[in-house]
Amino acid sequence: MTADAPLMRAGRAMAIATMVSRVTGFVRTMVLVAALGMGTRLLDAYTAANVTPNAIYELVMGGAVAGVVVPLLVRAAANDGVDADLFAQRLLSLVVYGLGLVVVVTVIAAPLIVQVYVPGFTPPERHLAIVFTRFFMPQILFYGVGATLAAVLNARSRFVAPMWAPVANNLIVTATALVFLTIGGTGHLERLTTGQMLLLSIGTSGGVAAQMAVLAVTSRQAGFRLRLHADPRGIAVRGIAAMAGWTIASVAAAQVVFIVSARLASQAGQGAIAVYSNAYTLFQLPYAVIAVTVITGVLPRMSRAAADRDLAGITADLSRSLRLTSVAMAPVAAALIVLGPLLTGVLFDHGNAAPAAAHLTGSVLAAYGLALIPFAGYQIMLRVFYALGDTRTPALVSAAVSAATIAAGLTAAHFFHGPDLVIALAGCTGLAYALGLAATAQLLRRRLGRVDGHRLLKTHTRTLTAAAIAAAGAALITQALGPALGTGTIGALAIISAAAAIGAGLYALTAHLLRIGELKELASMIRSA
Repeated sequence: MTADAPLMRAGRAMAIATMVSRVTGFVRTMVLVAALGMGTRLLDAYTAANVTPNAIYELVMGGAVAGVVVPLLVRAAANDGVDADLFAQRLLSLVVYGLGLVVVVTVIAAPLIVQVYVPGFTPPERHLAIVFTRFFMPQILFYGVGATLAAVLNARSRFVAPMWAPVANNLIVTATALVFLTIGGTGHLERLTTGQMLLLSIGTSGGVAAQMAVLAVTSRQAGFRLRLHADPRGIAVRGIAAMAGWTIASVAAAQVVFIVSARLASQAGQGAIAVYSNAYTLFQLPYAVIAVTVITGVLPRMSRAAADRDLAGITADLSRSLRLTSVAMAPVAAALIVLGPLLTGVLFDHGNAAPAAAHLTGSVLAAYGLALIPFAGYQIMLRVFYALGDTRTPALVSAAVSAATIAAGLTAAHFFHGPDLVIALAGCTGLAYALGLAATAQLLRRRLGRVDGHRLLKTHTRTLTAAAIAAAGAALITQALGPALGTGTIGALAIISAAAAIGAGLYALTAHLLRIGELKELASMIRSA
């Protein structure tokens, strides 16, 4: 058994938890779309209100959790002169009091928040979005408490349990949407009753509360006493703020992108907000499941090499993670580009959904497919800076990428309108990530001396060639079977299955002929995990 075998087993367990979480999340999304209707103003109002607490939480606290809270708890646990439980309790108290105040302020300011995020809404849409927003804002506190408890668990080497918590959220929201359908819920905003609105509001926030409750129970089982202190001082609040400064700046830049994109999408027509949001959620799945799993076994070694100032070791692990991720992600990206509209038709064209909106979601997803590999590579490279203890550089790079995304989006808005604008916004995101990848690679090259560029270029060229051949084969199958099988759910599933099988076979065959050894390494790593 190798030294990394426990890490790989933990990585597989985390991958399974992530997969279950994401799958139940997509079931939730599909049921919500069927209940509220893809392409309807009701789903737009719900989506705009439901993503706002996440955005505000990320701005206030979310970005600091991984980079600041977890290291603080780990250091407290390792310091014999510090009561680790008391430290964590005071930190949790600070989170509860601080985010509680944020909830009160945002509930009061809901009309202004909705106007900032989605100025293109009609008056009925805006009114409903404000009502939903006020019900959803307590989620900020639930997310914050849950994240802090997850950090406590991570500091105690409990990595897998927190990844299962979102499943509770997904199940409750799915049940809420099913009940909404059962009681005659409609996709027409003007027909929404007060009872149906309360069901959606309470059920959605109740899902996040359940996610927090799972973490609370798990923390208690791990030996952590859930106790709030009236005076949360004694944890160096100023020091925490200083450490989190660059991370928060990076998150703030990302939130500006979110605001600009939401404002542009809200003016692109009915249903555009939900289309854009659901396509982005689908785009995130391969990265969350594949890329994070691949780098789980590499990053611990990278961190140890950084601690030893072993730049050659860091470069080797960076190169390996980029190559393995590229080989794993390339066929997925090809599938999103070729099969995007068919996939979203199968997922979303049900219940109260509009077929045109489901198809548009697929077109946006196809545009996002072009960004998949640049996005994954960019995120992996940023992690090297964090391993080196540098939060300033990735924050500045993230700000530059955000600025590029905004500039590209605003430019696109002058040339594209309606549904085409939503597709263009996804393309702008891909362009910005590609620029970010190139800039980050140059910065890392200066920091490390080399990034194994020749080997990376060779592997990526061969991988993209294999993916292009696979995509061409899948596209031919799609074109050949489309007229005969149609675009209904059964026909689309048959086409997707045939195209995926042919595409996968062509990718594996071409990878073998081009001698892409990383594909065999990836398969071996998964089998031995």
